[in-house]
Amino acid sequence: MDLPSLSLPPKSFPEALPAEYLGLFNRQNIGLSSNHILAVELDTFRNEEFNDINHNHVGIDINSLNSIASAPAGYFADKSGAFNNLSLASGKPMQVWVEYDGIHRQLNVTLTPINVPKPKQPLLSLTQDLSPFLLDYMMKKIMEVLEDWEVQFGPHRFNYKDLFIATKGFKDKEFLGRGGFGRVYHGVLPTSNIQVAVKRVSHDSRQGMREFVAEIATIGRLRHPNLVRLLGYCRRKQELLLVYDFMPNGSLEKYLYGQLKGTLNWKQRFKIIRDVASGLFYLHQQWVQVIIHRDIKASNILIDNEFNGRLGDFGLAKLCDHGIDPQTSHVAGTLGYIAPEMARTGKASTSTDLFAFGAFMLEVVCGRRPVEPRASPDEVILIDWVFECLERGNILEAIDQQLGAEYVVEEAELILKLGLLCSHTIAAARPSMSTVVQYLEGEAQLPAEDLIDIIKSRDFSEAPKEQAVLSISIPSIAISEPFISQGR
Repeated sequence: MDLPSLSLPPKSFPEALPAEYLGLFNRQNIGLSSNHILAVELDTFRNEEFNDINHNHVGIDINSLNSIASAPAGYFADKSGAFNNLSLASGKPMQVWVEYDGIHRQLNVTLTPINVPKPKQPLLSLTQDLSPFLLDYMMKKIMEVLEDWEVQFGPHRFNYKDLFIATKGFKDKEFLGRGGFGRVYHGVLPTSNIQVAVKRVSHDSRQGMREFVAEIATIGRLRHPNLVRLLGYCRRKQELLLVYDFMPNGSLEKYLYGQLKGTLNWKQRFKIIRDVASGLFYLHQQWVQVIIHRDIKASNILIDNEFNGRLGDFGLAKLCDHGIDPQTSHVAGTLGYIAPEMARTGKASTSTDLFAFGAFMLEVVCGRRPVEPRASPDEVILIDWVFECLERGNILEAIDQQLGAEYVVEEAELILKLGLLCSHTIAAARPSMSTVVQYLEGEAQLPAEDLIDIIKSRDFSEAPKEQAVLSISIPSIAISEPFISQGR
């Protein structure tokens, strides 16, 4: 059966035949120049009368089903140049690029699996002036322009109509919450019935496009069980939409402070911390580039069906090659998670992520936000309060009262002490994520020396070698609460 992926014909063909004629032609008009039909066929049946090359090919058709150019279905790998065959009848999702350069009069057709970025070498190339075949009324008044970064990063592009249907027109009853610069809706894709979360980037935000590109550039290419997966995106006029895996259990924040407060047991909390550590380790040290998340907090940790923790919302994330310091003019974060040197110098690094992760660990174990403006003066800053508990010789005093005595003492002490170490006021004193993972997995022990002395120490002249630094010029920093830790 022939499956046309692109055609620009008249709106009706009253005398066209089905089957091999695809509802486009009949025996009398096939091949006539008056047809004004351009089509790209994805053909899974060999019709000898149309000189098909095989039963699995892609062809370019002009006014006829005798392809003017055709090739076996597949794509060329960028690195090796090797040809990879694809089966059009496999039922697996694929993507097709059909591009025409009017100046050079070149039509290119490229086919790949859905998870493979667009190759540099197209499957088919045809040099042909198409102006005689495409009439003015066939052109759309509004065209979606494929930007260079869309080609480079290559996640799946969704149809706006499908997302509109999926979210029931972005109704309030499908509203899940507000993410970085945008509202998030629940949706069910009409063709697959897959549940998704659709983030609609705010129109009134100057950071909207920058946020959108940042997320496409990072999470769209990441694959890790403890990161929220970006399934694709959609652009329609000025609307920007991101489509994620749907996390049915929502964010960790509601389990700590919302309607589900007190329902997390110790085993679940400890596992979520380890999950997030694994995801952050991947971002910092295991991926091809260093990714600095810059917004680690409970509301950005989502819980999947199996109660695994997943780090999401990459709207503030920045990429840099290992050993290279990229520049940016914007810095942001959330009060209580911002490292002192970030507020002072504007240099974001893997170490500033470590500070935020340390505050996050304490938050999960203590069941308290990093900054509690309504708390007593000595308990406003969570990090400082936990350290005071350590100095008094009773660090377990900081444990969330909702847990009662239902926790593992050794694990609780580890998390509290590690949280303090990661949130050390001196960046060089913080461990790397690989070391943190070793602590959490029991493959290494916290320093044997007095932890109080280590935390109080200011003698850390050399930063860890694996630390990646992102130098930032800060015109201003917006903080929503007038409280910031003064250090220990």
